[in-house]
Amino acid sequence: MTYAQHEHHEFLEASTQALADVTLQTALTRLTDTLLAGNRRGYAALADSSDLRDHAKRIKEHTLAHLDLYLEQLEASVVKLGGKVHWAATAEDARRIVVEIAQAANCKHAVKSKSMTSEEIHLNPALEQAGIEVTETDFGEFIIQVAGERPSHLVAPAVHHTRESVARVLSQHLGEQLADDPKSLAMTGRRVLREKFRRADLGISGANFAVAETGTIVLVTNEGNGRLTTTCPRVHVAIMGIEKVIPRFNDLPVFLKLLARAATGQTLSVYTTVITGPKRAGELDGPDEFHLVLLDNGRTNVLATPFRESLQCIRCGACLNACPVYRRIGGHAYGGVYSGPIGSILTPLYDSVALNPHLPHASSLCGACQAACPVKINIPHMLIGLRELQHHHKPSRLERWAYKIWSMALCRPWLYRWGLWAVRLMLRRRAKNGWISQMPGPGSAWTQIRDFPAPAAQSFRDRWKELQS
Repeated sequence: MTYAQHEHHEFLEASTQALADVTLQTALTRLTDTLLAGNRRGYAALADSSDLRDHAKRIKEHTLAHLDLYLEQLEASVVKLGGKVHWAATAEDARRIVVEIAQAANCKHAVKSKSMTSEEIHLNPALEQAGIEVTETDFGEFIIQVAGERPSHLVAPAVHHTRESVARVLSQHLGEQLADDPKSLAMTGRRVLREKFRRADLGISGANFAVAETGTIVLVTNEGNGRLTTTCPRVHVAIMGIEKVIPRFNDLPVFLKLLARAATGQTLSVYTTVITGPKRAGELDGPDEFHLVLLDNGRTNVLATPFRESLQCIRCGACLNACPVYRRIGGHAYGGVYSGPIGSILTPLYDSVALNPHLPHASSLCGACQAACPVKINIPHMLIGLRELQHHHKPSRLERWAYKIWSMALCRPWLYRWGLWAVRLMLRRRAKNGWISQMPGPGSAWTQIRDFPAPAAQSFRDRWKELQS
């Protein structure tokens, strides 16, 4: 499964592999059903959840409209508290900054809490190349690091694994036979990772939110690894996409009420860690140094486009759980760091629309993603916009003839009725037990992997005529 290990642009090939992967199909069914049900249950249990989501969206819209001001305020607040702020225009800049921080502090052992931003910049290989041992401490991230794979979900990075496959991966890594019991696997992970925390001198995290007013970094997790990563090592580096800033501390509860409900259906995640600067005099816990890396990596380019709304994403993964495409193929098929409906927007925008031609089409445009999104991002609208960018070309002669014939049929009701009658007759002759297993012409691509429903025995026009008589 090389598509699970490396980024790629082969969406169709990877999707075909994913559909044939029995383990993946089992894992996706187990988890996405659970998370989707939790999303709906969480919203139903929250009074006026729709109004709260609208409020969160307005905060995000306001922040993006004044992003430069809030980022400067955030920098000033962090520096005032004794932290250091670094600006990274590209992924290469961010990697260089983190490596330089580690080398300046003579750090040799790094522990990381879950961070999609660090995945985006490919941080781990850069640290390892510099001679720094890196350990992912989120259990899901630890599993895929051991397996040599990429995250397949924004919230549950090892969603493509079952407990049976997790036991196989860890057994091979540790050289001992482990049972596929969730509790024993968790205890094994705790035993291994505690030793990593004890030795670590560099802690690396992401940031779910950063409060400009106070210089506060907020981490939302369901494991204690986030707090150990940010308090035990003597140096803490937080890597944050610039869109994660929010204006005031009073805005934070709005997003905390929505994030966990959207992601897992929880009222609140098990751990909400609020970090305001490095360790102060007299304090026992916390790092001696705190560094905040503000990552652009294409985000300011998106600000000036009709796709600005995509930067409102709070990385809850709700759109992935609701998407019928993601629920069938998982995250690796999308090729980039970000998958699912929001990944079908972010990957082309951050990487290249031309190199990711299939991603904007990896959607039925059913709207389930927008319904699940805690800030109501209009994902279907932006997917259509990306499709339009791909098709600004001179149509071929065949296309011109097809549109001309279609135009003629729409302008002549008798021709339209005759065409429908002819198509219905042809398709019904191909049907067996109400389904067509082999469509003619371009439609054959559809029936290569699925059947097509046969037309009804009686057309809508005929039924309408009967009702009117």
